[in-house]
Amino acid sequence: MTTDQLSALLTADPKAVLESDRRHYFKQIEQAAQVIAANAEKRPIILLAGPSGSGKTTTALLIERELERLGLQTHTLQMDDYFSPLTTEELALLKENKLDLEKPTRVDIPFFQEHLDRILAGEEIELPRYDFKTSSRVFEGKTLHRKPHELVIMEGIHALNPNVTGHTDTTARVYVSVRTRITAHDGQTLHPSKIRLARRLLRDRTCRGRKLTDTISMRERVDRGEQNYIMPFKGLAHCSIDSFYSSEMSVYRPYLYEDLKALVPEYPDLAELVHILSELPDVPSEIIPTDSLLREFIGGSELDY
Repeated sequence: MTTDQLSALLTADPKAVLESDRRHYFKQIEQAAQVIAANAEKRPIILLAGPSGSGKTTTALLIERELERLGLQTHTLQMDDYFSPLTTEELALLKENKLDLEKPTRVDIPFFQEHLDRILAGEEIELPRYDFKTSSRVFEGKTLHRKPHELVIMEGIHALNPNVTGHTDTTARVYVSVRTRITAHDGQTLHPSKIRLARRLLRDRTCRGRKLTDTISMRERVDRGEQNYIMPFKGLAHCSIDSFYSSEMSVYRPYLYEDLKALVPEYPDLAELVHILSELPDVPSEIIPTDSLLREFIGGSELDY
């Protein structure tokens, strides 16, 4: 898709473009839910993975909503809550931005697999919550007791790694990422990873109070982690979802363009992203539906993240 095409469509009727994007994405949600529902008795655990910025959380919650519409009670858990608490030494490395946060062993694998086994067995578990401010695990009395015929979605970047989950025969597997590319007027193509970077930049600043430069500084390590720990397992998925919205760069433009433009001299690899943004019109956030995937990154979602 080219910026010329996008600009014409978005200038003429941005709401129509947003609705078209929404239908395309929601159609994939419906198809994934149908695959899961068809195998619900044999595969009651749904493992949903994808690289950072792929829209995993929204996708998991919307699949849950669609499965419940089909009559299947479903629970969604985040694998981030099963991260291992950091040691004193690891906390020191974290402060120096030297800790590899992407490796699979960030997950407390024995604890996670124990809970997965108990969920499958229909046993009640007390759910953990990972406190990212203190890098520790806390329990707040929240429990899960999966009843017969109920489903559980486990969402996380390492969800398709069998070394982490330990389960294959009892799981349905979904991979979500951005696959579509945008081409500038001069033929320069923006790789999907740059679209996901824009999502992370916006989400981290809007929802997590993180500086743009902090997110940019982590990019190389995040990209390396994706190649080493996530991409090798995407072929294990039973279905894949392209979370690309053709309108999204125009939605992000008012939030990011001027700031990223100023950062290009210091971070030249942002030039492609800035170039694409420069060729697109702004789309105001006020017209974005509250259940849109884009709300995961700009805020204001009706979904309970």
